[in-house]
Amino acid sequence: MGQPVGYPAGQPQAYGHPGYAQPGYAQPGYAPPGYAQAPGYPAAQVPAPGCRGCGSPAAENFSVRAHKGLLVVMHFHKLDGPFCRSCGRSVVRQMTTRTLCLGWWSPLSLVAFTPFTLLWNLIAHLKFSKLPQSVPAPGRQPMDEGAPVLRRPLAYVALIPLAWALWVIIGAIIYSG
Repeated sequence: MGQPVGYPAGQPQAYGHPGYAQPGYAQPGYAPPGYAQAPGYPAAQVPAPGCRGCGSPAAENFSVRAHKGLLVVMHFHKLDGPFCRSCGRSVVRQMTTRTLCLGWWSPLSLVAFTPFTLLWNLIAHLKFSKLPQSVPAPGRQPMDEGAPVLRRPLAYVALIPLAWALWVIIGAIIYSG
């Protein structure tokens, strides 16, 4: 088989051609910095040890979730760990505040998805709070935890749909009898 037009002899071919080789990817023995080569796995699939935010070695591999319900459309968001104490608590606070503000605006979200998401994030918060104080990798900083969730004004937006749901339930009880 001859060399395609436009490629010098001995040079890699276009993507997908048997002679194509992209530097640094899927080559035997290659592992990017910070990754260990696991037997039987490509180097790019082996996770780096420690927190994904600051590189602290004391980290918990747990997901944090957020939910947004808008009448009939719902959006689910998940951020996978591992996170250290500071980075994990920061992510939990941000995503819980977002869920409290935007998660209640559909009927199904009001009764099912938002309470589940808040419970999941409470469990994540407890897991991250049990970790020792974060010691970031050299040259990196842990995420700023910020104010606790109940000291953030956006968390109280949740009172509007909850008050509406309570009003509907009380109205149904009063007028049904």
